[in-house]
Amino acid sequence: MKDPFRLDGKTAVVTGGSRGIGGAIVELFAARGAKVVFCHYGDVKGSAALLEKTHLLGLPVDGIECDVADENSVKRLTNFASERLGHVDIVVNSAGIGGDCMFVDLDVASFDRMLAVHLRGTFLVTHSFFGGMLERRWGRVINVASQLAYKGAPGLAHYCAAKAGVVGFTRALSYEGAPHGVLVNAIAPGPIETELLMSLSDEWRAMKMAQLPIRRFGLVDEIAPTALLLASDAGSNYVGQTLSPNGGDVMI
Repeated sequence: MKDPFRLDGKTAVVTGGSRGIGGAIVELFAARGAKVVFCHYGDVKGSAALLEKTHLLGLPVDGIECDVADENSVKRLTNFASERLGHVDIVVNSAGIGGDCMFVDLDVASFDRMLAVHLRGTFLVTHSFFGGMLERRWGRVINVASQLAYKGAPGLAHYCAAKAGVVGFTRALSYEGAPHGVLVNAIAPGPIETELLMSLSDEWRAMKMAQLPIRRFGLVDEIAPTALLLASDAGSNYVGQTLSPNGGDVMI
């Protein structure tokens, strides 16, 4: 009997894939049989470490630097992925930035950058590969949102707005993709032990942990299996959904 969680013969692009949730997804997808290209932005050390680790294990992984908010940079990613993979079956939009700031102190540049990375980046990368998926009548798009898209949080109006946009984008695009075998879904993790979380203030993190029924932050290896579910045949009945491994922070 075929293992429905295998990705043999599939190809994947993972943004923000040199570390954190994206890095865990890269490793898991490759271990499950996929050929993977990931991108990072300025994380040369993390990228090199991930490439060394996966190559020592004999896993087919390549990486490139890319600012997902920049159209020309995404074009370079697209060309690189096409050269390495031939075509792309699975896209995981995991690139993200953090930083808390009370709204009265939030400047336009910070707001614009937050939306550019999370929302514009998700659009640009997905748009680059979506047409090919439609032509081949098979594809998976997995967008990393956040439980804060539903819950909100003080000091994170810009982040919550961006992630809520990702959820809306996911739902709308799923209507266009599903009739052609292209399934679009999202993951809305709770607070996870990553560098993005560490970019938030000590006060914010202490407040957040106290709210969690599980009384701890999640781990990246607790999120990656949700991406595997949505990317594999095991997730073939998920359409326009946002799965939320969040330690009980939001219960929907």
